[in-house]
Amino acid sequence: MDSKHPDDSRIWPVVIIGSGFGGQCAAANLIHRGIRDFLILERRSFMGGTWCQNSYPGAAVDVQSPLYSLSFEPYQWTQMFARQEELEQYTHHVIDKHGLRDKTRTESNVEQVRWNDQDSIWEIAITGAKPVKARVLINASGPLSTPVVPDCPVRESFQGEAFHTNDWNHDYDYRGKRVAIIGSGASAAQVIPAIAGDVGQLHVFQRTPHWVMPRPDRQFSAFERKLLGIKPLYKLLRWAIYLGLESRIIGFKYSRRVLRLVAQKKAEKHLAAQVPDESLRAKLTPDFTIGCKRIILSNTLYPALGQDNVSLHTESQGIEQVNQAGIRTRDGEQVDLDLIIWSTGYDATDGMISYPVIGRAGQPLSDFWHDYPRAYLGTAAPGFPNLFVVTGPNTGIGHTSAIFMIEAQMAYIMDCVELLQKDSAQQIEVTAEAEDRYTRWIHEEMSDTVWHDGGCDSWYRSRSGRVIAMFPGFTFVYRKLAKRFKRDDHILA
Repeated sequence: MDSKHPDDSRIWPVVIIGSGFGGQCAAANLIHRGIRDFLILERRSFMGGTWCQNSYPGAAVDVQSPLYSLSFEPYQWTQMFARQEELEQYTHHVIDKHGLRDKTRTESNVEQVRWNDQDSIWEIAITGAKPVKARVLINASGPLSTPVVPDCPVRESFQGEAFHTNDWNHDYDYRGKRVAIIGSGASAAQVIPAIAGDVGQLHVFQRTPHWVMPRPDRQFSAFERKLLGIKPLYKLLRWAIYLGLESRIIGFKYSRRVLRLVAQKKAEKHLAAQVPDESLRAKLTPDFTIGCKRIILSNTLYPALGQDNVSLHTESQGIEQVNQAGIRTRDGEQVDLDLIIWSTGYDATDGMISYPVIGRAGQPLSDFWHDYPRAYLGTAAPGFPNLFVVTGPNTGIGHTSAIFMIEAQMAYIMDCVELLQKDSAQQIEVTAEAEDRYTRWIHEEMSDTVWHDGGCDSWYRSRSGRVIAMFPGFTFVYRKLAKRFKRDDHILA
């Protein structure tokens, strides 16, 4: 669909911002409920979100593919942990099967959304185009979509090539070059082994080490792929994987002893087996409980870090400045470089939505979230009628598939949308009391989790210190909460 569409003056029943898995899931659920009059806005020139944007070397999912997929769209995966190329294919399969291209405007960057209380609509300002109006607004832009690059001194003076893993420059040939990768999290852990054998020198700048577990990956045989095409068997496999992963919350929340004796011991053995050098092993050993930060699954990261052409720089040898030739470290070493790769994550907590949201009476969502991001079911906020946030505050998980949580959210969102379609009401809004009650419960439950007191400082926390990224319990509990719509928790007007 052309971003300069002629019917900009109309009021859309539903507008979805973002065309990744969250947006695709919302669109497919609307269609399933007989609601076909909606619009998807996508800021990029292509659809698909994370797995179409993140195409860096080694990119792959860290949840088993049969579970990291939409429940209503099974797929004959080629391996247990799908690589980016196959995830992109799956994404396009979902988009095309549900006819979402014709319902999407690409190159539509949302600059601001504002609630018009008189007309009960959201007014959506778009760069270089007329505003779009919507009765219902579903934000599915995703929390991991706005990359962050630290503001290092004189960073712009660097004369070589530089880019974030989120925006990999495939035209640049890194073979034989002097390369630095800044960061040591999930993306870096995939890039490092993918390029270490090809570059001349690789300098890895690590702020804190992560716990790394073996990656139980395997190729599916042709016969197994045929079995994946049988829906009952696919569903059975999904549930088997789900139950196995869901059991991890026992350690993350209910038994720190189990977490240390089972998961952490396994990670320690993995480290000892793959890193014989005692000095390097010490640099790679975290000082916090496993699970406090995102756990990395890799069989290739540690061997790559042990290669002769790879140097690991720890916090004490960290970046003092980026200069014309490369990086000067805190201990005075000058590291000359041809390429700097920023693997420094995303503005995923306090910057959960990348554009300003102005609600009732001109209240910015950023003001409501001044202390920390919060929302009823991680989805709706008082003062912001007809607005629903996919993967909002405290809907993240550290042990299973994010898509499971997205689909659980849809039960609540679709109930609200259907209510507006069938009722004479123009607005639906969660009450302040219901949101406050839910949020207090979330943070009471969070106090027992490893994300709260595991001894690390992670992106799961907001600037307030509260853990606002994760749901503090079993995901089936969240699913039950989202499925049981409580009309008394809402105001209809």
